[in-house]
Amino acid sequence: MPQFPCIVMKLTSVFSLAAAGLSSATPLFIDITPRALPNAPDGYAPVNVTCPAVRPSIRSAASLSPNETKWLEPRRKEIISPMKNLLTRLNISDFDAAAYLGRVSADSSNIPTVGITVSGGGYRAMLYGAGALKAFDSRTANSTAESQLGGLLQSATYLSALSAGGWLVGSVFINNFTTIDALQSSDRIWDLRTNVLEGPNVKHFQLLSTAEYWSDLVEAVHSRKHAGFNTSITDYWGRALSYQFINASDGGPSYTWSSIALMDNFKNGQVPLPLLVADGRNPGELVVGSNSTVYEFSPWEFGTFDPAIYAFAPLEYLGSDFTANGSCVRGFDNAGFVMGTSSSLFNQGLLRLNSTSIPETFKKALASILEAVGQANEDIASYPNPFKGYQGSTAAISAISELNIVDGGEDGQNIPFHPLIQPARQVDVIFAIDSTANIHNWPNGKSLVRTYERSLNSTGVGNGTVFPTIPDTNTFINLGLNQRPTFFGCDAKNLTGPAPLIVYLPNAPYTHMSNTSTFDLSYSYADRDAMILNGYNVATRGNGTVDRQWPACVGCAILSRSANRTGTSLPDACTQCFQNYCWNGTIDSRQPQDYAPALMIKTSAAGTIRPWGFSVLLLALLTWTW
Repeated sequence: MPQFPCIVMKLTSVFSLAAAGLSSATPLFIDITPRALPNAPDGYAPVNVTCPAVRPSIRSAASLSPNETKWLEPRRKEIISPMKNLLTRLNISDFDAAAYLGRVSADSSNIPTVGITVSGGGYRAMLYGAGALKAFDSRTANSTAESQLGGLLQSATYLSALSAGGWLVGSVFINNFTTIDALQSSDRIWDLRTNVLEGPNVKHFQLLSTAEYWSDLVEAVHSRKHAGFNTSITDYWGRALSYQFINASDGGPSYTWSSIALMDNFKNGQVPLPLLVADGRNPGELVVGSNSTVYEFSPWEFGTFDPAIYAFAPLEYLGSDFTANGSCVRGFDNAGFVMGTSSSLFNQGLLRLNSTSIPETFKKALASILEAVGQANEDIASYPNPFKGYQGSTAAISAISELNIVDGGEDGQNIPFHPLIQPARQVDVIFAIDSTANIHNWPNGKSLVRTYERSLNSTGVGNGTVFPTIPDTNTFINLGLNQRPTFFGCDAKNLTGPAPLIVYLPNAPYTHMSNTSTFDLSYSYADRDAMILNGYNVATRGNGTVDRQWPACVGCAILSRSANRTGTSLPDACTQCFQNYCWNGTIDSRQPQDYAPALMIKTSAAGTIRPWGFSVLLLALLTWTW
C-alpha cells in the first residue's frame, strides 16, 4: 500500500504553524487516576524489540488459543456466584435456579455460557449499548432490585462488539473494566459535547486546544510512519477517538489492546473476554462482500476462523516477521487504532466538516488532506500481514504484505455474532444489542438476516457455524420483532447443529427517540444520558412495567441450552416465556407501511415510568403461538 509522506508533511506544517500562531493553553481536566495499562515501548510508534525465548508464531484456528483455554478455567468458576444470585432474583416460578447450578456445576460444560454482543451505529449504538450494559451490571445502583438484570454482565463469558459498539467496550476495558456510571460522571472522557474532530472540550479555550490537538494527532501518526509502517486515515481517527475514550490527558498513545490481558481482574477471570470485530477488504474494492473475511481482536490474538486464513497471530507482536528467525515488533496494537479499525466507516463522516466549529483555516486544510487520503484508497486501516507466507491461508492472502481492514459492519453483519457462534466457544445464549440504522435509523433485523445467510453460504465461508433461522426484514417490521425483545432458536431440536439461543434487543423508543444519525458527532450531556437511559429501559422493559415476567424470561433464556444438555425440564413459567417471546416461524413479507414508532413509556412528574398501551402490547405478545 502506498505511503503518503506529502500528506503527513502537509498536516504537520499546517497545524504546527497554526498552533505556533496562537497562545497555548493547558486543558482544564480534573485529575483522575488513569486506570489502563500503557505498555507500548515507544508511544504510538511500533518498535523492534528482542524476541522472547518462545518466539511468537502463527497458530491454526482449529482450536481455541491456549491463552483462552487457560483463562476459561477461572472465568467459569467466577461466573457461578453472580449467575446464582441473578437467576435467584429473576424469580422463575417453581424452579430453584441456584440449586440447579450447584448440582450441575461440577462439570463446567453444563454451566450456561453467556455472550453479549453490541452492534455498530455511531454514538447512537455506543449510548444505547451503554444503557443495556448499565442494566446488566450489578455495580449499577439499584440494578439488583426487583425486575432488574444486574449481574448478567458478571455472568457473561464473552462480550463482542464492532464499530461504535467497540468504542463502548473499549471505554470499559481500557479503563480497567470501569462502569457506565463512572464514564458518565468523568470530566475527562465521554464528554460528547464537542465534535471528535475538534478535540477535547476545554471550555473557552476550545479554539486553542484544537490547534494543539491536531498537532498532537499529526505528530503521533507521523511517528508511526517514520518507524517504517504504512499509515492511513484510520490512524488519525483512532488517535482522535482515544481522547474521548481513554483516561489519559494525551489520548493514551501507549495504551494497547493487548494490555487488557495484563489486568489482574482479567487474568483472574473476573471479567468477560472482550472481542472486537473488523472486516477484510480486497485492494481496490469499495464494497465489502458478504463472504469477506471477518477478523477478531482478543486481548491475545488477531485473526479469523474464516477458511481463507483460519489462523491467529499474537496481538502483542503484530508487525513482526513471523517467519523463521524474523524480527519482533511491539506497540502496533494501539487501543485507539484497534477501536478505529473496527469503526472505519467513519471515513464517510470525517469529510462532514461544514457542521463542525473547527476554525476555517483548519477546516480547509483538513478537508483537502482527507480528500487526498480517500482518493489514494487510504480509507482503510493498513496492517502488516502476519499471515504472509503462512501455508494454511489461501495463496492470495499468503502473497500480500498488507491487509486492508475496515469497519466490522461493512459486510452487513452489523451485530458481531461471528466470534460467538464459533463451535469451539460453545456459547449457549447471546444477548444481541442492536442499534443498526436500517429504517429511519431504527433496526429492522437485517444484521441477523445477514449472519443467518452467511451460515448457509455454499462457498463454505460459514465454516461450520450454525445460526437460528431468521425471517426477512419485512416480517421483522410487520410483526413488531424490531420493537420488542425476541428470541430466536428456542427449540434446539430444530437446528442443524449446536447453536446459541439469540435474545434480540433492538433499539426502540421506550423513553427517548433514540434514532439519531450514525454521523451525529456531538451530544449534550442531557441527550447522552437520555440515550443511555433508553437503552436501560429497553433491556429491562421499563423496569418490568411493560412485562412483569420479563426478568424471569431472561432467566429461562439463560438456562435453556444448559437444561437441554442435562435433561432438565424447565417449569411452566419458562414455557409461557417462550410462547411470548420466541419467534414462532410466522412470515409476513408484505411491504410494510412507513415505520414511525412512538414513545412506549412516558415519565410522570414524580419520575416513575408508565407504559403506553400496556394492554395492547401484552395482547400482542399473548396472541403468539409456540
